Amino acid sequence: MKLFSNIFLIIVIGSFLIACQSTKENAGNTNLMPEENRFTKEVLDFNLNEPMELDEIPGKGIIFVERRGAIKFHDFATGMTNKIAELDVFYANEDGLLGIAVDPNYTENNWIYLFYSAPGDEPIERISRFDLVDNELNLASEKILISFPLIRKCCHSGGGLEFGPDGNLFIGIGDNTNPFESSGFAPIDEREGRALWDAQKSAGNTNDLRGKILRIKPEADGTYSIPEGNLFPEGTSNTRPEIYVMGCRNPFRFSIDSKTKFLYWGDVGPDAGKEDPNRGPAGMGEFDQARQAGFWGWPYTRGNNQAYNDYDFTTETSGEKFIPTKIINNSPNNTGLQELPPIQESMIWYSYDSIPEFPWVGAGGVNPMAGPVFHKDDFTEGIATFPSYFENKLFLYEWMRDWIYVITLDENHNYQKAEPFMPGTEFSHPMDMLFGSDGNLYVLEYGQKWNAQNMDARLDRVSYNPGNRAPIARIEADKEVGAVPLTVQFSAEKSEDFDQDKLTYSWSFTGENAQANGAKSSFTFDTPGKYTVTLTVSDQNGETSTTTKKILVGNTTPQLSIEVDSDNPFFWKGKKVNYSVKVSDNEDGKTEDQSIDPQKVKVTLTYLPEGADIVLATIGHQQNTVPEGQQLIDNSDCKACHALNEKVNGPSYTDVAKKYGKEDKNYLINRIITGGSGVWGETMMAAHPQLSVGDVDKIVTYILSLDPEEKNEGQVLPLSGTFTFNQHPKNSEGGKYILMASYLDQGNPEVPESALSAREEVIFTSPKLEAEDASEISEGVSKWDIGGGVILGNIANDDFIKFEGVKTDILKKVSLSVAYNSGYQYQGTIEIRENAPDGNVIGQLEVSYYDEDNQARKLYTIPVRPSSEKADLFIVFKNPADPEQFVVNLDWVYLGYE
Repeated sequence: MKLFSNIFLIIVIGSFLIACQSTKENAGNTNLMPEENRFTKEVLDFNLNEPMELDEIPGKGIIFVERRGAIKFHDFATGMTNKIAELDVFYANEDGLLGIAVDPNYTENNWIYLFYSAPGDEPIERISRFDLVDNELNLASEKILISFPLIRKCCHSGGGLEFGPDGNLFIGIGDNTNPFESSGFAPIDEREGRALWDAQKSAGNTNDLRGKILRIKPEADGTYSIPEGNLFPEGTSNTRPEIYVMGCRNPFRFSIDSKTKFLYWGDVGPDAGKEDPNRGPAGMGEFDQARQAGFWGWPYTRGNNQAYNDYDFTTETSGEKFIPTKIINNSPNNTGLQELPPIQESMIWYSYDSIPEFPWVGAGGVNPMAGPVFHKDDFTEGIATFPSYFENKLFLYEWMRDWIYVITLDENHNYQKAEPFMPGTEFSHPMDMLFGSDGNLYVLEYGQKWNAQNMDARLDRVSYNPGNRAPIARIEADKEVGAVPLTVQFSAEKSEDFDQDKLTYSWSFTGENAQANGAKSSFTFDTPGKYTVTLTVSDQNGETSTTTKKILVGNTTPQLSIEVDSDNPFFWKGKKVNYSVKVSDNEDGKTEDQSIDPQKVKVTLTYLPEGADIVLATIGHQQNTVPEGQQLIDNSDCKACHALNEKVNGPSYTDVAKKYGKEDKNYLINRIITGGSGVWGETMMAAHPQLSVGDVDKIVTYILSLDPEEKNEGQVLPLSGTFTFNQHPKNSEGGKYILMASYLDQGNPEVPESALSAREEVIFTSPKLEAEDASEISEGVSKWDIGGGVILGNIANDDFIKFEGVKTDILKKVSLSVAYNSGYQYQGTIEIRENAPDGNVIGQLEVSYYDEDNQARKLYTIPVRPSSEKADLFIVFKNPADPEQFVVNLDWVYLGYE
């Protein structure tokens, strides 16, 4: 399917994001990082399905792969993105179509290289060469350079491909080791049948390709040779000559400096949230630099050679720490040399909490990735690219923390400092990046949800503007609706120019030519109507920016209020609430004296199960308001082809709503933006690239709401009375109730479509509280994204979470949903306390879990006896006998009132 270019343009407003002075004089200053507003992020493609890696077809466009097998190409000339091939792959765990590289001599040979998991039952990874001619991939042309077996039960596939300046192909391969039964420390389980849990078989094995970065020289006949300078010379017994770097856990993205030929990569770290003196350091991610071939330590060290202890998984006892200069791999799973090369230190290392050596890295999940080193000489003379400030600088990025940093290296190529790159711009799990031959930076974003097609999975182009920037026009008005006569004070003072140019202002209030000048203006509207006020801002170099604001004259907005007698925001079965709804309107009257007919005020109580879209609760109120999606349709060309209940040129909106469900939302957004035919006949639907994704989302939400089977109008209520929470299933732990009231006034008869609405809601939530949403979480506790949810882990003695202002006088019990990994002894006590971690104990429970092979989920219920009407609720975890031992992993908490 074709996807449009330039879906939307994000121009980041730097003065709101970085504290720096913006002047034309410093635009070319090589000593200052350029202001963020000089960079423009342009989304070229979105709604991708697990995009993995990108490269450039020289001068033609960007080619990238998706993990399920799709190969896509964004054409520079047309601005369009097409799927050009679909490779059959094995898709599971972390396997699939993982990497792509374009041959340095592509213009002569038309070769590309793919890293993929071979389909079928035999567990094999492949790096193959294919012919790609005129965007047609010849699958029959496959030449398999390298294939190697792995264990397809778990984890760490790697998958990066990158050519160096000498035409050598670098290949990143993960350690193919299960990390979940080593308590987050070194997986070196040497027991029989436990090779999957022993990284010494792969990353620490000189005779195995896994846990490595390989370096080979592809040859014309589809084979490869070994370049000089790899870690082990050809012919060395019990080694693989392809190995350039060994001792990697999951070297996911890397780059090669075109000048120094140094290799930079990010290695994803293990899970231990805290150091254990008897096991090893906290889990660390690494940004590494290889000036020559070497061994980087996994699974024996991390970071700056912080060593793990040798550990006997049979007796569960720790031995001595490994010595980085003398590592002996005597694992029965090792097929290579026992004495390994000395371990090299990382360039930058960090863990889940901030560290003093590199405080800029921050805290959070750990997924480091290494981008390109910028050199102006890499581009053809005259190409507009990034300024000289970036010369010799390294781009690093963090998949979990969603940031990009620019690293300055000193004259010896050592780390000197780090600066955030476009910190105010969203990069949603950045996955890969490169500088194109056109001088722009191309970024691939994976999106926030794992193993899914994401609307925020995108291909971006980041460009730099060295010259004059257009001003930004902004209108403020002290009122936007009101009765005649309506005097409105307008201001353009928040308009700005990043070049500090002097600005001039031109106002039009009634659609006529310029009616006023200056940054401030006042205008009185004497006639009812809908007016579009236009502001044009110009700088002294002729650049202009225009914005508008709607003003409705001849009516005032009604006032609506909902009062309830409950100060407890939670619901439970049988709870009763007294309520009252009041409406007043300057033109229509008020409900209290019935000058406003109570029947014209819609009041509903709706229960929404956990995960349901809140739009369902608003459907019954759309008779009183015009949904935003409908407004967008009315202001577009949609009505030329569609109507509510009848077929015009295309299907009716009701028919679309019957055909599709909420699970099809992303597909429908794509269809509206990109156009197409064939679903409802041969009639072509025009593309709508001028609409933003957000606006189309609102349109689709409105259309889907028209399906009568989807409507959930809830219980219709009078203006006042009592309701009971009885719509939710008996054993439901989630969801919410929404008490909603709305009123549409009668408008001004002289102004069509001038009716104004008011809507208010009171939401009663389930007493199920997600642990990660606690108002305070003690240091040392980690948040783990498990794909579709977050749990808290690394919870040990004296750790706690806090929920503020909980209604406790009628609280009877507290339930906790916890998770346990296999192969680890969890032990401790869970305490429920009031107002402080050492406050009054109102309930407690001892917990313990161990299972060698099985993970578990458990629900614990703790009876409580509160001593106060309202309190900050602390859930405290204790294990003073072993402060480093983990007590539980916590998912959610349920407050039991019933």
